Amino acid sequence: MAVPLQTPSTPKASPRPEDRFLGIPISRLTRRRLQNFKANRRGYWSLWIFLGVFLLTLPAEFIANDKPLLIRYKESFYCPVLKPYPETTFGGDFETEAEYREAFVKDLIEKDGWMIWPPIPYSYRTVNLNLKTPVPSPPTFENLLGTDDQARDVVARLIYGFRISILFGLTLTLFSSVVGIAAGAVQGYFGGWIDLLFQRFIEIWSGLPILYLLIILASIIEPNFWWLLGLMLMFSWMRLVRVVRAEFLRARNFDFVRAARALGVSDFTIMRRHVLPNAMVATLTFLPFLLVGSVTVLTSLDFLGFGLPPGSPSLGELLNQGKRNLQAPWLGFSGFFVLALMLSLLVFIGEAVRDAFDVRKTFSQTDGAES
Repeated sequence: MAVPLQTPSTPKASPRPEDRFLGIPISRLTRRRLQNFKANRRGYWSLWIFLGVFLLTLPAEFIANDKPLLIRYKESFYCPVLKPYPETTFGGDFETEAEYREAFVKDLIEKDGWMIWPPIPYSYRTVNLNLKTPVPSPPTFENLLGTDDQARDVVARLIYGFRISILFGLTLTLFSSVVGIAAGAVQGYFGGWIDLLFQRFIEIWSGLPILYLLIILASIIEPNFWWLLGLMLMFSWMRLVRVVRAEFLRARNFDFVRAARALGVSDFTIMRRHVLPNAMVATLTFLPFLLVGSVTVLTSLDFLGFGLPPGSPSLGELLNQGKRNLQAPWLGFSGFFVLALMLSLLVFIGEAVRDAFDVRKTFSQTDGAES
């Protein structure tokens, strides 16, 4: 009986190390874009510096706070940063939360235990009552960048202000991008009367005076983080509409879109799976610059006095203090340098993202080394 010859099976090619990013398989196109992003050294290192500073300020309560990180008192451990404790817990007389910076409370705790303080023993709202000079006081070893006109530590307010500015900018950019991409996709894909009516609506809506609306809002209620976010979202989504609309207008007549329609694929599926990935290339290059605009919006509103509630940590409010206290230059310079550093990093990152998605740079590379 003849035995059939068995040809050796071709081993399945495993993904090369360069075809993975953080352990996730990626396409050659994505790898080229990553290489283009890394080739822009200024933007590449700006991304790491920005991520490092942002991640450092996220746990701001553990870096700058007027409450100890950990307390050991009578063989028990307490964490005031995470949970408030009444003064009676440490042998005091009041049921209110303990003021750990007071000498009386310090003596009570250190008599039968110890405390571990954050690197900066001030929160953004902590008033330093032990200043030896009038406020705003100049920089000292205790307050590295001095205090503002209400005796609050400038370093602590910079840390909290940087965090809230980035969080506001990221949140506003995320939600406005979702709304803007959806609106632009509907306009560009369907066209006709839908596109025409939407364009007229955008022209009318963009003509509304945002600053006057904020002034009216501030006279009725006290604006907070979410009120400002919602109001700015009503207008910021229009920045991406034109870009996405143009991409959908261009792609809706491509052959693969017509073929999908002929096969009976729904419009939503065509928009989501076939047209949107092509439109996202141009959209992603705008996102870092939209983030820059979102951060500057909050800073400008706080500088004018129509932003976050009084006492909130804000770079714009610190710049306003520097304008009102020219005899204390550390206020204006501190806010200016932090804001300039943040915006410069974001602009450099945006330039690197633009280079990464540049078609001429992406496809100018040959596959000779890969084949």
